[in-house]
Amino acid sequence: MSRKTTLRRTLLGLTAGAALAVAVPLAASAHVTVNPNTATPGSYATVNFRVPTESETASTVKVEVTLPTDTPLSAVLVEPVPGWTATVEKGALPAPVEVDGNTITDAPLKIVWQADPGVGIGQDQFQMFSAVLGPVPDTGHILLPAEQTYSDGEVVDWAATPDQVAADDSLEPAPVLYITDTPPTAEHSHGTTATGSTDHTADDMTAAAASSDDSSGVALGLSIAALVVAAVGAVFGALAFARRSKRA
Repeated sequence: MSRKTTLRRTLLGLTAGAALAVAVPLAASAHVTVNPNTATPGSYATVNFRVPTESETASTVKVEVTLPTDTPLSAVLVEPVPGWTATVEKGALPAPVEVDGNTITDAPLKIVWQADPGVGIGQDQFQMFSAVLGPVPDTGHILLPAEQTYSDGEVVDWAATPDQVAADDSLEPAPVLYITDTPPTAEHSHGTTATGSTDHTADDMTAAAASSDDSSGVALGLSIAALVVAAVGAVFGALAFARRSKRA
């Protein structure tokens, strides 16, 4: 193998390694979320479901958000998105629920956004889907599980509760709208219990957890920067070596 070929392969490997070092942490942090993630009881909240595409070979063509049935939302409105058909599916509740003195037996159960033919959320892209939900129930928080369907048939279920994710961070977290509960200060916070009440121990540790998460974020950024700088330095070193060899 010639010295020129070896140098070319070395440069390509270093470049690919640097790109991978940056891409992997960013891809791992992408998931379906609801923004803002807080709302006031009794209000009609405008929320945005942010849907990124993580697949390298397919696009997102369908998004389904399941609405709560134990604390139902009697009114759900969706904002039109060009290239997508939005549907609010309504049906009977598992059991009647009292809402503001009224007995509710049926309510919106699901929001479905379906891409038109030839439309989708491609690689390294995301789409915002807006909706008005209300009246917001007077409860700790509500889970809004999302099902993301790709053009190749793959389906990702963003349905894990905060407690489940705290126990196993490999699970896909569901979007959560916090109402009377305090939102966690970090992605994997243990701040809420299974019943939705605030854990006092976690409250006492909030400041420390936030500081730790900030430090982790800085450390991650510095690590990535170091990898990139090292790769660039290696490239320049290889080029200098090639020039010296040519002169010799």
